[in-house]
Amino acid sequence: MRYLCIDLGEKRTGLAMGDSETRLAAPVDVLHVPLRDREGHALLEALVRAIRVHLGERSPGELVVGLPFNMDGSEGPRAQMVRAFGARVADATRRPLHFQDERLTTADADWQMAQSGLTHKQKKERRDAIAAAAILRDFLAALPR
Repeated sequence: MRYLCIDLGEKRTGLAMGDSETRLAAPVDVLHVPLRDREGHALLEALVRAIRVHLGERSPGELVVGLPFNMDGSEGPRAQMVRAFGARVADATRRPLHFQDERLTTADADWQMAQSGLTHKQKKERRDAIAAAAILRDFLAALPR
């Protein structure tokens, strides 16, 4: 099974692809679609459309969305918003949806890029897709063999 992982962010959303056979995940893109415009109006539909374009190009069977738990394992308002977003994407794409804990995945992405020689701007551009790949790796590792 092929999976598309979505790491939802306020300004950028990272995407990664992977499959259950190889259990490998790779960053594929960063969508520069903010969740809200300057007046605070939601732009979720624009983000859903951008994700649908990637679905058509890559043909994953299922979706994985990073869920931002608090460090104590509880869910806050952000996690509730991500759950609602995930449901919206699943409905719009008609694909099964899974949530995966995303705690510390951005830190993991920063650690991976620490010695890369990339500039701060280059790291910032890649961070969200690398974090999405980390989320997807955790999800794939938890699948039964």
